[in-house]
Amino acid sequence: MSYAVTQETFTSLTSLWKSPESRLKWGSVFVLPAWLEVWWQAFQPRSELAIKAVREDSEVIGVAPLQVKDGRALFIGSADVCDYIDFIVVPGKEREFFNVLLDDLNKQGIKALELNPVRPDSTAMTYLLPVAQERSYAVAQEQEAVSLELDLPATWDDYLNLLTKKQRHEVRRKLRRLEQAAGVNYTCSDVKADCDLLLDKFLKLFALSPKEEKANFMNPQMEAYFRNLAKAMAGLGLLKFGVLEVGGQPAAMIMGFDYNDTLYLYNSAYNPEYNHLSVGLLSKVLCIRESIQRGRKKWDFLKGAERYKYDIGGQEVPIYHLQIVMK
Repeated sequence: MSYAVTQETFTSLTSLWKSPESRLKWGSVFVLPAWLEVWWQAFQPRSELAIKAVREDSEVIGVAPLQVKDGRALFIGSADVCDYIDFIVVPGKEREFFNVLLDDLNKQGIKALELNPVRPDSTAMTYLLPVAQERSYAVAQEQEAVSLELDLPATWDDYLNLLTKKQRHEVRRKLRRLEQAAGVNYTCSDVKADCDLLLDKFLKLFALSPKEEKANFMNPQMEAYFRNLAKAMAGLGLLKFGVLEVGGQPAAMIMGFDYNDTLYLYNSAYNPEYNHLSVGLLSKVLCIRESIQRGRKKWDFLKGAERYKYDIGGQEVPIYHLQIVMK
Protein backbone atom coordinates (compact mmCIF):
# COMPACT_ATOMS: atom_id res chain seq x y z
CA MET A 1 0.00 0.00 0.00
CA SER A 2 1.12 3.53 -0.77
CA TYR A 3 0.35 6.27 1.74
CA ALA A 4 0.40 10.03 1.41
CA VAL A 5 -0.50 12.94 3.69
CA THR A 6 -2.17 15.99 2.18
CA GLN A 7 -3.05 19.37 3.60
CA GLU A 8 -6.80 20.03 3.34
CA THR A 9 -9.03 23.08 3.48
CA PHE A 10 -12.54 23.48 4.85
CA THR A 11 -13.76 23.36 1.27
CA SER A 12 -12.04 20.07 0.46
CA LEU A 13 -13.15 18.68 3.83
CA THR A 14 -16.74 19.51 2.95
CA SER A 15 -16.33 17.67 -0.34
CA LEU A 16 -15.12 14.59 1.55
CA TRP A 17 -18.11 14.77 3.87
CA LYS A 18 -20.52 14.99 0.97
CA SER A 19 -18.83 12.30 -1.12
CA PRO A 20 -21.03 9.18 -1.48
CA GLU A 21 -17.89 7.06 -2.04
CA SER A 22 -16.21 8.08 1.21
CA ARG A 23 -16.16 5.55 4.06
CA LEU A 24 -15.01 8.08 6.66
CA LYS A 25 -16.83 7.99 9.99
CA TRP A 26 -17.91 11.46 11.11
CA GLY A 27 -18.56 10.46 14.70
CA SER A 28 -20.29 13.54 16.05
CA VAL A 29 -21.66 16.91 15.05
CA PHE A 30 -18.52 18.56 16.49
CA VAL A 31 -16.27 17.27 13.68
CA LEU A 32 -18.46 18.25 10.74
CA PRO A 33 -16.68 20.62 8.33
CA ALA A 34 -19.28 23.37 8.78
CA TRP A 35 -18.87 23.27 12.57
CA LEU A 36 -15.08 23.40 12.38
CA GLU A 37 -15.12 26.30 9.94
CA VAL A 38 -17.59 28.36 11.98
CA TRP A 39 -15.43 27.89 15.09
CA TRP A 40 -12.25 28.83 13.25
CA GLN A 41 -13.72 31.98 11.74
CA ALA A 42 -15.38 33.05 15.00
CA PHE A 43 -12.40 32.76 17.32
CA GLN A 44 -9.44 33.26 14.95
CA PRO A 45 -6.90 31.42 17.10
CA ARG A 46 -3.27 32.46 16.86
CA SER A 47 -2.28 29.14 15.36
CA GLU A 48 -1.74 27.50 11.98
CA LEU A 49 -4.52 25.51 10.37
CA ALA A 50 -3.33 21.92 9.83
CA ILE A 51 -6.16 19.76 8.49
CA LYS A 52 -4.35 16.60 7.40
CA ALA A 53 -5.76 13.76 5.32
CA VAL A 54 -4.06 10.38 5.07
CA ARG A 55 -4.56 8.67 1.72
CA GLU A 56 -4.09 4.98 1.08
CA ASP A 57 -3.57 4.85 -2.66
CA SER A 58 -6.49 6.99 -3.86
CA GLU A 59 -8.75 6.67 -0.80
CA VAL A 60 -8.78 9.04 2.18
CA ILE A 61 -8.68 6.74 5.19
CA GLY A 62 -8.58 9.43 7.84
CA VAL A 63 -8.59 13.14 8.60
CA ALA A 64 -6.90 14.96 11.48
CA PRO A 65 -8.72 18.28 12.13
CA LEU A 66 -5.75 20.00 13.74
CA GLN A 67 -4.26 23.38 14.44
CA VAL A 68 -0.58 23.86 15.30
CA LYS A 69 0.86 26.30 17.80
CA ASP A 70 4.35 26.47 19.32
CA GLY A 71 5.25 22.98 18.10
CA ARG A 72 2.06 21.42 19.47
CA ALA A 73 -0.87 19.97 17.55
CA LEU A 74 -4.34 20.59 18.94
CA PHE A 75 -7.84 19.88 17.71
CA ILE A 76 -9.69 22.63 15.89
CA GLY A 77 -12.20 23.72 18.50
CA SER A 78 -12.29 24.56 22.19
CA ALA A 79 -13.74 22.82 25.20
CA ASP A 80 -16.11 25.67 26.07
CA VAL A 81 -18.18 25.27 22.89
CA CYS A 82 -17.11 21.87 21.48
CA ASP A 83 -18.09 19.17 23.96
CA TYR A 84 -15.88 16.45 22.51
CA ILE A 85 -13.76 16.16 19.39
CA ASP A 86 -12.08 13.31 17.53
CA PHE A 87 -10.34 12.24 14.35
CA ILE A 88 -12.38 11.21 11.31
CA VAL A 89 -11.32 7.71 10.26
CA VAL A 90 -12.53 4.84 8.09
CA PRO A 91 -13.47 2.00 10.48
CA GLY A 92 -10.82 -0.70 10.37
CA LYS A 93 -8.11 1.70 9.16
CA GLU A 94 -7.34 3.38 12.47
CA ARG A 95 -3.86 1.90 13.11
CA GLU A 96 -2.66 2.63 9.59
CA PHE A 97 -4.02 6.18 9.80
CA PHE A 98 -2.40 7.00 13.12
CA ASN A 99 0.98 5.50 12.26
CA VAL A 100 1.18 7.52 9.04
CA LEU A 101 -0.09 10.65 10.79
CA LEU A 102 2.46 10.41 13.60
CA ASP A 103 5.29 9.92 11.11
CA ASP A 104 4.16 13.04 9.26
CA LEU A 105 3.84 15.12 12.42
CA ASN A 106 7.36 14.08 13.40
CA LYS A 107 8.68 15.21 10.03
CA GLN A 108 6.92 18.55 10.49
CA GLY A 109 8.68 19.09 13.82
CA ILE A 110 5.60 18.65 15.99
CA LYS A 111 6.73 17.79 19.50
CA ALA A 112 3.43 17.01 21.18
CA LEU A 113 -0.30 16.49 20.70
CA GLU A 114 -2.66 18.15 23.16
CA LEU A 115 -6.05 16.61 22.49
CA ASN A 116 -9.17 17.58 24.36
CA PRO A 117 -11.97 17.14 25.00
CA VAL A 118 -12.14 13.45 24.04
CA ARG A 119 -14.49 10.62 24.96
CA PRO A 120 -13.22 7.22 26.17
CA ASP A 121 -14.66 5.61 23.01
CA SER A 122 -12.96 8.11 20.68
CA THR A 123 -10.38 6.94 18.15
CA ALA A 124 -7.91 9.18 19.99
CA MET A 125 -8.28 7.09 23.15
CA THR A 126 -8.90 3.63 21.69
CA TYR A 127 -6.37 3.66 18.81
CA LEU A 128 -4.01 6.64 18.91
CA LEU A 129 -3.13 6.15 22.58
CA PRO A 130 -1.98 2.51 22.20
CA VAL A 131 -0.12 3.31 18.96
CA ALA A 132 1.73 6.10 20.77
CA GLN A 133 2.56 3.76 23.65
CA GLU A 134 3.95 1.18 21.23
CA ARG A 135 6.25 3.90 19.91
CA SER A 136 7.40 4.61 23.50
CA TYR A 137 6.02 8.13 23.38
CA ALA A 138 5.25 9.77 26.71
CA VAL A 139 1.48 9.76 27.17
CA ALA A 140 -0.79 11.18 29.85
CA GLN A 141 -4.53 11.19 30.19
CA GLU A 142 -6.54 13.16 32.70
CA GLN A 143 -10.27 13.34 33.18
CA GLU A 144 -11.35 16.95 32.87
CA ALA A 145 -15.15 16.75 32.81
CA VAL A 146 -18.15 14.50 32.47
CA SER A 147 -20.78 14.35 29.79
CA LEU A 148 -24.16 12.70 30.20
CA GLU A 149 -26.21 10.77 27.68
CA LEU A 150 -29.27 8.55 27.49
CA ASP A 151 -29.91 5.58 25.22
CA LEU A 152 -33.48 6.08 24.07
CA PRO A 153 -35.89 3.14 24.26
CA ALA A 154 -38.64 2.43 21.76
CA THR A 155 -41.54 4.00 23.69
CA TRP A 156 -42.30 6.76 26.17
CA ASP A 157 -43.46 4.22 28.74
CA ASP A 158 -40.19 2.36 28.36
CA TYR A 159 -38.35 5.61 29.03
CA LEU A 160 -40.33 6.24 32.19
CA ASN A 161 -39.53 2.73 33.35
CA LEU A 162 -35.81 3.46 32.96
CA LEU A 163 -36.09 6.08 35.70
CA THR A 164 -36.09 5.31 39.39
CA LYS A 165 -39.44 5.26 41.13
CA LYS A 166 -38.80 8.70 42.61
CA GLN A 167 -37.63 10.19 39.30
CA ARG A 168 -40.64 8.73 37.46
CA HIS A 169 -43.01 10.15 40.06
CA GLU A 170 -41.43 13.61 39.81
CA VAL A 171 -41.54 13.69 36.00
CA ARG A 172 -45.22 12.69 35.95
CA ARG A 173 -46.10 15.14 38.73
CA LYS A 174 -44.38 18.05 37.02
CA LEU A 175 -45.98 17.22 33.66
CA ARG A 176 -49.46 17.14 35.24
CA ARG A 177 -48.88 20.51 36.88
CA LEU A 178 -47.66 22.02 33.61
CA GLU A 179 -50.67 20.66 31.71
CA GLN A 180 -52.99 22.43 34.15
CA ALA A 181 -51.50 25.85 33.29
CA ALA A 182 -53.16 28.07 30.71
CA GLY A 183 -51.93 28.26 27.14
CA VAL A 184 -49.29 25.52 27.29
CA ASN A 185 -47.80 24.52 23.97
CA TYR A 186 -44.61 22.67 23.08
CA THR A 187 -42.95 22.33 19.69
CA CYS A 188 -39.61 20.75 18.87
CA SER A 189 -39.11 21.38 15.20
CA ASP A 190 -36.42 21.18 12.56
CA VAL A 191 -35.13 24.54 11.42
CA LYS A 192 -34.19 24.38 7.76
CA ALA A 193 -34.59 27.96 6.62
CA ASP A 194 -34.19 31.33 8.31
CA CYS A 195 -33.51 30.74 12.01
CA ASP A 196 -32.99 34.35 13.14
CA LEU A 197 -36.42 34.72 14.76
CA LEU A 198 -36.07 31.57 16.87
CA LEU A 199 -32.51 32.43 17.81
CA ASP A 200 -33.58 35.93 18.87
CA LYS A 201 -36.18 34.38 21.19
CA PHE A 202 -33.58 31.98 22.55
CA LEU A 203 -31.05 34.71 23.27
CA LYS A 204 -33.66 36.82 25.06
CA LEU A 205 -34.43 33.91 27.35
CA PHE A 206 -30.72 33.20 27.79
CA ALA A 207 -30.20 36.76 29.02
CA LEU A 208 -32.76 36.11 31.78
CA SER A 209 -30.68 33.29 33.25
CA PRO A 210 -30.45 33.51 37.04
CA LYS A 211 -26.88 32.21 36.91
CA GLU A 212 -24.39 35.01 36.42
CA GLU A 213 -21.78 32.83 34.74
CA LYS A 214 -24.29 31.72 32.12
CA ALA A 215 -25.41 35.28 31.41
CA ASN A 216 -21.78 36.43 31.14
CA PHE A 217 -21.01 33.58 28.72
CA MET A 218 -23.02 35.19 25.93
CA ASN A 219 -20.70 38.10 25.10
CA PRO A 220 -20.80 39.72 21.63
CA GLN A 221 -18.21 37.33 20.20
CA MET A 222 -20.09 34.30 21.52
CA GLU A 223 -23.42 35.61 20.25
CA ALA A 224 -21.92 36.02 16.77
CA TYR A 225 -20.61 32.47 17.00
CA PHE A 226 -24.03 31.13 17.99
CA ARG A 227 -25.70 32.97 15.12
CA ASN A 228 -23.25 31.70 12.52
CA LEU A 229 -23.35 28.19 13.95
CA ALA A 230 -27.15 28.16 13.91
CA LYS A 231 -27.22 29.28 10.28
CA ALA A 232 -24.65 26.68 9.25
CA MET A 233 -26.42 23.83 11.03
CA ALA A 234 -29.81 24.95 9.75
CA GLY A 235 -28.37 24.87 6.24
CA LEU A 236 -27.47 21.21 6.80
CA GLY A 237 -30.91 20.42 8.22
CA LEU A 238 -29.48 19.58 11.66
CA LEU A 239 -30.68 22.49 13.82
CA LYS A 240 -33.58 22.01 16.21
CA PHE A 241 -35.25 24.45 18.58
CA GLY A 242 -37.58 23.18 21.28
CA VAL A 243 -39.99 25.88 22.46
CA LEU A 244 -42.21 25.55 25.53
CA GLU A 245 -44.83 28.29 25.69
CA VAL A 246 -47.02 29.20 28.63
CA GLY A 247 -49.81 31.70 28.12
CA GLY A 248 -48.63 32.26 24.58
CA GLN A 249 -45.16 33.37 25.71
CA PRO A 250 -41.84 31.46 25.42
CA ALA A 251 -41.11 30.08 28.88
CA ALA A 252 -38.22 27.75 28.01
CA MET A 253 -36.22 26.79 24.94
CA ILE A 254 -33.58 24.31 23.95
CA MET A 255 -31.11 24.60 21.09
CA GLY A 256 -29.95 21.25 19.77
CA PHE A 257 -28.71 19.30 16.79
CA ASP A 258 -30.27 16.19 15.28
CA TYR A 259 -27.48 14.09 13.76
CA ASN A 260 -26.99 10.35 13.23
CA ASP A 261 -30.05 9.37 15.30
CA THR A 262 -28.78 11.46 18.21
CA LEU A 263 -30.25 14.65 19.63
CA TYR A 264 -27.46 16.85 21.00
CA LEU A 265 -28.66 19.29 23.67
CA TYR A 266 -26.30 22.16 22.93
CA ASN A 267 -27.80 24.83 25.17
CA SER A 268 -31.00 25.85 26.89
CA ALA A 269 -32.67 28.86 28.46
CA TYR A 270 -35.80 29.65 30.45
CA ASN A 271 -37.70 32.48 32.06
CA PRO A 272 -37.34 32.34 35.88
CA GLU A 273 -40.91 33.66 36.23
CA TYR A 274 -42.07 30.15 35.33
CA ASN A 275 -39.88 28.30 37.83
CA HIS A 276 -42.97 27.04 39.62
CA LEU A 277 -43.86 25.05 36.50
CA SER A 278 -40.37 23.49 36.15
CA VAL A 279 -40.24 24.72 32.55
CA GLY A 280 -36.46 24.37 32.29
CA LEU A 281 -36.47 20.67 33.09
CA LEU A 282 -39.71 19.89 31.27
CA SER A 283 -38.51 21.48 28.02
CA LYS A 284 -35.92 18.68 27.98
CA VAL A 285 -38.36 15.97 29.03
CA LEU A 286 -40.79 16.93 26.26
CA CYS A 287 -38.00 16.93 23.71
CA ILE A 288 -36.92 13.46 24.90
CA ARG A 289 -40.49 12.30 24.30
CA GLU A 290 -40.49 13.86 20.85
CA SER A 291 -37.12 12.23 20.05
CA ILE A 292 -38.48 8.82 21.05
CA GLN A 293 -41.50 9.35 18.82
CA ARG A 294 -39.16 10.19 15.92
CA GLY A 295 -37.18 6.99 16.45
CA ARG A 296 -33.97 8.59 17.66
CA LYS A 297 -31.52 6.29 19.45
CA LYS A 298 -29.69 8.61 21.83
CA TRP A 299 -30.17 11.87 23.72
CA ASP A 300 -26.86 13.56 24.46
CA PHE A 301 -27.00 16.05 27.33
CA LEU A 302 -23.35 16.94 26.61
CA LYS A 303 -20.81 18.20 29.13
CA GLY A 304 -21.66 19.29 32.63
CA ALA A 305 -22.84 17.50 35.74
CA GLU A 306 -26.03 19.50 36.32
CA ARG A 307 -28.45 17.74 38.64
CA TYR A 308 -31.38 17.75 36.21
CA LYS A 309 -29.47 15.54 33.75
CA TYR A 310 -29.29 12.75 36.31
CA ASP A 311 -32.90 13.31 37.36
CA ILE A 312 -34.21 12.52 33.87
CA GLY A 313 -32.04 9.52 33.11
CA GLY A 314 -28.63 10.78 32.01
CA GLN A 315 -25.65 8.45 32.45
CA GLU A 316 -22.10 9.71 32.93
CA VAL A 317 -19.40 9.54 30.26
CA PRO A 318 -15.94 10.75 31.35
CA ILE A 319 -14.24 13.35 29.17
CA TYR A 320 -10.46 13.39 28.95
CA HIS A 321 -7.49 15.52 28.06
CA LEU A 322 -4.94 13.39 26.21
CA GLN A 323 -1.31 14.47 25.91
CA ILE A 324 1.24 12.70 23.70
CA VAL A 325 4.86 13.84 23.72
CA MET A 326 6.80 12.49 20.75
CA LYS A 327 10.46 11.58 21.01
